[in-house]
Amino acid sequence: MPGSASISCLGPWPKDVGIIAMELYFPSQYVDQAELEQFDGVSAGKYTVGLGQARMGFCSDREDINSLCLTVVQRLMERNGLSYDSVGRLEVGTETIIDKSKSVKTVIMQLFEDSGNTDVEGIDTTNACYGGTAALFNAVNWVESSSWDGRYALVVAGDIAVYATGSARPTGGAGAVAMLVGPNAPLAFERGLRGTHMQHAYDFYKPDLMSEYPVVDGKLSIECYLSALDHCYSVYRNKIHAQWQREGSEKRFSLDDFGYLVFHSPYCKLVQKSLARLMLNDFLSHPSPNTVTGPFTGLDVFRDVKPEETYFDRDVEKAFMKASADLFERKTKSSLLISNENGNMYTPSVYGCLASLIAQQTPLQIAGQRIGVFSYGSGFAATLYSLRVTQDHTPGSSLDKLVSSLSDLKARLDSRKKVLPAVFSENMKLREETHHLAPYIPRGSVEDLFPGTWYLTRVDDKHRREYARRPLDDDLPAEPELVRSSGATEHIPSPAKKMPRIPTATASPDAAVSN
Repeated sequence: MPGSASISCLGPWPKDVGIIAMELYFPSQYVDQAELEQFDGVSAGKYTVGLGQARMGFCSDREDINSLCLTVVQRLMERNGLSYDSVGRLEVGTETIIDKSKSVKTVIMQLFEDSGNTDVEGIDTTNACYGGTAALFNAVNWVESSSWDGRYALVVAGDIAVYATGSARPTGGAGAVAMLVGPNAPLAFERGLRGTHMQHAYDFYKPDLMSEYPVVDGKLSIECYLSALDHCYSVYRNKIHAQWQREGSEKRFSLDDFGYLVFHSPYCKLVQKSLARLMLNDFLSHPSPNTVTGPFTGLDVFRDVKPEETYFDRDVEKAFMKASADLFERKTKSSLLISNENGNMYTPSVYGCLASLIAQQTPLQIAGQRIGVFSYGSGFAATLYSLRVTQDHTPGSSLDKLVSSLSDLKARLDSRKKVLPAVFSENMKLREETHHLAPYIPRGSVEDLFPGTWYLTRVDDKHRREYARRPLDDDLPAEPELVRSSGATEHIPSPAKKMPRIPTATASPDAAVSN
């Protein structure tokens, strides 16, 4: 694996810092959106066409934010043959808050116990769906700083997205993504190329700490998302123009300079509209666009529109979605696999899109490409940045390994269990009734979970949570517990030992979501 370096090899600025490896986890069960339309009594196509969603993954009461993150971290470490002492920073991005004090990161640290490694910097980062990106930036900045000690950084983004009964419920989902960060990465951050926009708004927020459900202003949320996209793209273009001018080039940046683009995806249709939005920006900023031939053909009627007046302009939206249809097919559509099949994962959403993109290309197809990444979190915070894919696509290269590791995504999605909307609704009602309940014994089936999944076994009367891991091999017994004894914890030996069952001090089942 690239990325880990001895102190003697450390230079003043590590080269090609970025994402070396990725791992995804999503629930083993889903509800079909077409069936959910019938169950909810809405018109056919409201969720499947209007939102662009096919299926929605969801968690039973057996899973929470801690178990999701435990699962994805251990899976990444195992599949890449990594030792826990090779990690020097671990940062979690999440808005699923089950404890107002104890971090998810400290729960994950119990996976490190057998290695003896406690020298691990980083903590949880929270701002709606943007927390995973902030955590990733922190990890990259650490590797590029004087604080770096030559070890990997590990970034985890995870959330459980649930809504109250109503129009927002089909935009839920759940999952987690783990990313290994270091130098010599196949997906390297382009230095200095981040366009960020931060602003105050109550578009989506969670003021009720006793509930998992958010308060959502749907129309304002869309306006904030598109406004943030406009601002971030403008800042990004200005920065890359400045770089090019220093290099002696007067070239204008446009969407053509991205090989691929991925977006935070509350629902797939918004992503398609977002790409069209960027084309609108290119059109309005161009000093003399060709409206006779090429992608801007026939768009001259929109030459004088003001972006801030077009968020809900159906004529503008329709015209530029049509004009950008080819770009969408080539540069973005393949990134929506997880989003379409599993729903909105919140902090991991944009990274699920990145993984989906990589999983469906060959190393040769993406080698050397610039990937634009737009991350958005309500409240609101957003950044557009870019990754440069390594040129080395040879067999056994870091890029080849990354693509290969994600190539099973479609098969994993297809292996899930479909449940009836009524069962999904019952699960949501159970989560609502048992949120923050202690003591509590979960009722969900362990057998329905994927092998190797961590799950909640109980919440005690002090809100401390205990977990077990479903064996990778179903012929083996469940993995061993950690039990409290006189204030300490003791291992119960087991022939199937890989990792102990983990007790944690958190406070209730999962919390919240965000677009």
